Parts: sequence; structure tokens; C-alpha cells
Amino acid sequence: MREQTIGRGERRWILAALMLTMMLAAMDSTIIATAVPHIAADLGGFALIGWVFSIYLLFQTVCIPIYGKLADLHGRRPVLLFGTVTFLIGSTCCALAWNMSSLIAFRGLQGLGAGGIMATVATLVGDLYTVRERAAIQGWLSSVWGVAAILGPTLGGAFVEYATWHWIFLINLPLGAVALLLLVRFLRERVEPQEHQIDFTGALLILLGSASLFFGLLEGGQAWPWASWQIVASFGLAVLLLAAAWRVERYATEPTMPGWLWRRRNVALSNLATAGLGIVLMGPNTYLPTFGQSVLGLGAVSAGLVLASTSLGWPLASGASGRLYLRIGFRNTALIGASLALLATLRFSLAHQPQPVLGLVLIHAVLGAGFGLIATPLLVALQSDVDWRRRGVVTGANMFSRYLGMSLGAVLVGAIFNHSIRSALEAAPLAPGVTMPKDMDAVIRALHDGAIPGTLAAFLRAAMTTATVHVYQGLTLVALLVLLTIVGVRRDFAVRDADTPGSGRDAEWQS
Repeated sequence: MREQTIGRGERRWILAALMLTMMLAAMDSTIIATAVPHIAADLGGFALIGWVFSIYLLFQTVCIPIYGKLADLHGRRPVLLFGTVTFLIGSTCCALAWNMSSLIAFRGLQGLGAGGIMATVATLVGDLYTVRERAAIQGWLSSVWGVAAILGPTLGGAFVEYATWHWIFLINLPLGAVALLLLVRFLRERVEPQEHQIDFTGALLILLGSASLFFGLLEGGQAWPWASWQIVASFGLAVLLLAAAWRVERYATEPTMPGWLWRRRNVALSNLATAGLGIVLMGPNTYLPTFGQSVLGLGAVSAGLVLASTSLGWPLASGASGRLYLRIGFRNTALIGASLALLATLRFSLAHQPQPVLGLVLIHAVLGAGFGLIATPLLVALQSDVDWRRRGVVTGANMFSRYLGMSLGAVLVGAIFNHSIRSALEAAPLAPGVTMPKDMDAVIRALHDGAIPGTLAAFLRAAMTTATVHVYQGLTLVALLVLLTIVGVRRDFAVRDADTPGSGRDAEWQS
């Protein structure tokens, strides 16, 4: 292991660059949401609008494990620079899109760059900062997501209202340019030159298999029914490709996703718990704003601020987790986080509805704190448990697990919510002259238009309340499984080398 030679001043500039690059990826999904109607009106092809979001998530997620392996083989700096430049090229092309199909293609290019950013930023933190410092740094990085959750929709609305939707993508260029200048100026690494045998076949199979899996998850129940031949074929192809990848990876000299990721108990269980966190995360993200507006009568901004309480609780707890895991260890800190998440989802499930807005804010602040106390200790533990040459792989696998969980969570909460609403509408007593809405879109339109009888409005609000409670009951079960998974982590998942930057690494970082 070589000595850390970057000074504290240089590390501040590098952290600023990492936060800027993270902001690019974090804000991109939120800033575009408010501009969707205007983009569709300008480019046409509204039926394809879901792919503007799906293709970005798909490419971002499936490339993360590959970027993690490349960062271990060739260093973090070239991977991060490549990801940032690719993202900026994709942003420029999105701003110049001439129809919906071209916009979707360029969003995929953006997602390809975002995957490089997401995989490498967290790995660099593991290299540059001590275990003692890492919680605070992860708190700063987590705060980027909270800022993006609030700033993104605001900026998107302002650009659409006072300029043009093209600026939603062009705003990335000056931010990215500053980040690139800081990275080129202050981030230096020297990786010992070695002969590498990159597993291109395994990487391609993992990429295609993961893409097929995510494609099925993203489109199931949306573009096609779950029992359709398209979804069955997508999942079947994913199984075949990933099975082939597993076989190839077993005999590869330098596998992209090494088998020890799944054989080492602490690594496998930590990633499984992270996937569960991703599932729970999608409940509030998907249905809390709708619940706030349609049931509680909140405005769009107020409903967004209720959701933001989760985004604010997360970085605060993440930053404070360092003191906890230095005292009681990674495993016990994550257990506290899982207990808080379980308590929050259970409290929503059992609360008398409709509950006060302040109660919702407190519940989701606790939920966000639980997320912070799960995600940061587990990630820092994984990074501290391996040397430099494996840190990119474990970081990429952990982030891939979270995004896989988020995709599964979107499917799970959507199925629960839609089934509950459908059952309520089918069992509804029909009054003379009253037309019952047929689906969720019609329910929301009826409630927002206000041109329906008071008794029907009350019934629809009650149905939405019940459906949302059912979602949180499902999340409670997942949170319980996350807690039990973390219980299975060995107690020897303890803090080591708390004051040594990038402990175990074998590349030198210098100013």
C-alpha cells in the first residue's frame, strides 16, 4: 500500500467536482419530469414518452458493474472522465433532438455516461477518504439527491415557463465543464501498469442479460401485460444470457462480476439488503405525491416538499452514521437504520387516515434517516473489506443492487396499488346517474376536476387511501426482510483502519 499524498485543500476541490458530477446524474430525471407535456407537444410521439425515462435508467444501471470492473483495471480517473464527457455529449444531442425517437436514443447515451459517474464517484470516496471521514463525505454526496429532488422540478418548470425545454439539457454543459476542469486539475492517479485480460464476452453477456431483465421490469404492466409473450420472452432471454455469463465468468482470468461477490457472506447479504432498500425507496417516490394531492388536497409544491423530507433525512443520517459505526460497527448501525425504516412504514400503515401533514413529514424523515443508516455503513463496510483492486467491483455491485431493487420496487408497488384500486372500483355501489371511473387516470382526473358528487369524491379518496396503505404494508414486509438480512451479516464486519485513507489500495493518488 502506498501513502496518500493528496492534500486537504486538493481533496476539497475533488469533492466539489464529485458533487457536481453526481448532481448531473441525480437531477437529470427530476428536471425533465415537469417538461414532459411541452416536449411531447414539440416533438410529438407522446405514446413513447415513458421510454424517455426508462431508457436512461436502463443504460445507467446495466453498465454500472462493467464500469466498476474497468475502474479496478485501469483506474478511476479515466472511467469518471469518460462517463462525464459521454453524459455531456448525450445532453447536447438531447437538446438538438428532432423527434421523440431521437430523444430516446440520446437519453440512452446520457444514461451510459451516468452509469460511469455513479459507479466511480462512490469508489473514489473509498480511495481518498478514511473510514472515519467517509460517512460525512457520503452525507455530502447524499445531500445532492435531496437538492436535486427540490431543485430539479423547479428549474424544469422555470425553463419551460420562461425559456425553452432545450435548456433542461443544456444546463448540464456549464456544470459538467466545471467538474471536468476540477477533475483534470486536481485528480491524479498512478496505477501500476500490468497485463490485463479483459473479459469482453462475460461483460457483453452481463450487459445484454441485465438489459433484457430491466426491459421486462420497466415495460411489464405498462407497454405490455405481464403475461404477454413479449415480457415472457424478455425474462426468458435474461435468464439464458445471465446463465451463460455465469458460466463464462467462472473460467475468466479477470471476470467482470467475480464469483466471490456471491460466495462471501457479508458481501452477498449487504447487496441483498441494499436491493431491499431500493424496493422500499420506490413506495414514497411513486405514490406519496399523488396521495398528498388527491387525498389530502395539497398543491404540487407542498406534496413535493412532503416527499423531500425523505431526501433530507437521508443525508443527515448518512453524515452522522460515521460516529455510530466507529462505536458499534457497520452491522449494528445498519440494523438501527433498518429498524427505523421498518418503524416508519409500519407507522404509516397503522396511522388513522387521513393523517396530518406534519405526521407524514415526520414519518418520511424517519424513513430517510433509516435509508441513510443502511446505505452508507454497508457501502463503507464493503469498500473497507477489500483492497484497491476490488473496490470498484464491490461498489459497482452494490449500486447495481440498489437500482435493481428500485426497478423491482416500481413493479411491486404498482401491482399492489393498481390491484387495490381496481378491486375498490369493481366493488363500488353505483348510485343512479353516477359514472364510476374505470382506471387510475380517470380517478385522478375526477378528483382534480372537482365536477363529481361529494359522496363519489369521498369514496375515491378512501379507495386511494386504502391503496396507499396497502403499498406501505407491502413496504413494511420488505423492510422486515431487510432487517433480517442484515441480522445475518457476521459480527466481524467491523471497522478497520479507521484513519487510513483508502486502506488496502495499491495505487497512488497525488496532487
